[in-house]
This record gives sequence, structure tokens and C-alpha cells, in this order.
Amino acid sequence: METQQQQLESINSTSSQGMLALEGADTENLPRLPPAREAESQWQAVSRKISQFLEQLPEYLSSFFKDYKQPLITVALILAAIITAKVVLAVLAAINGIPLLLPTFELIGIGYATWFIFRYLLKASTRQELAEEIQVLKNQVIGE
Repeated sequence: METQQQQLESINSTSSQGMLALEGADTENLPRLPPAREAESQWQAVSRKISQFLEQLPEYLSSFFKDYKQPLITVALILAAIITAKVVLAVLAAINGIPLLLPTFELIGIGYATWFIFRYLLKASTRQELAEEIQVLKNQVIGE
């Protein structure tokens, strides 16, 4: 048994590419395969590519933001408006679910609309006053 192990060791050590020989086979007539690549080298290549991408990611993002700043802001504002509208509608639905609160708000709205009509819309002089107040407010907002 020792001689067989010694024979295998000698065959394995003399193989040209360091490959293991088959037991009990004529190894000189067998085709040789190249040694298998280490799995670490593939992982190292993948990790190197990932690290390069992550290193360049801030540059990619900054150039992307510089190129598409206005459309990104527009999309963000549209999304913010949609989310705000959904939240407001959900809050209003929750408030309307409270008993006696919906009719109370309706009465307050009807009362305010009635006061506004009598205060500003019935007479020409009060309509002129309302137009002047709107113009002053518009100038304050616009900055003229």
C-alpha cells in the first residue's frame, strides 16, 4: 500500500501542470486540462468593478443632476402636490367621519359665503374696495 501511495505521489508531483492523475490509468496519454482559476479572482474582479462604480457614483449623480435639474425639480413638485392632495383628502375624510362636525363646517361655510356676498359683492363701491385690496395683495406677493 505504501508503494502505491508513493507511486501516486510521484505521478502527481511530475504532472506538467500540477493536476492530479487518475488512479490506475496511463496518465501520459490523457489530455491535460489547464488548472482551474481560483474563485477568488472572479470575486475580486466583480468586487473591483463594483468598487469602481461606487467610487464614480457621486460624479455620475452630480452630472445627472446638473443636466436634468429643472425636470427633476418639476417631477418632485408634481409628486409633492399629489402626495399633499392625498393627505388633505384623507384628513378631510377623517374629519367628515366625526359626527356633527360635517354639518357644523357646512354651516360655517354658508355663513362666511353669505357675509362675503353682503360685504363685498352687492354694492359697486364695495366691489371696487375688494378689487383694490386684491391689487394690493397681488403687488405684495409679486413685489411691484
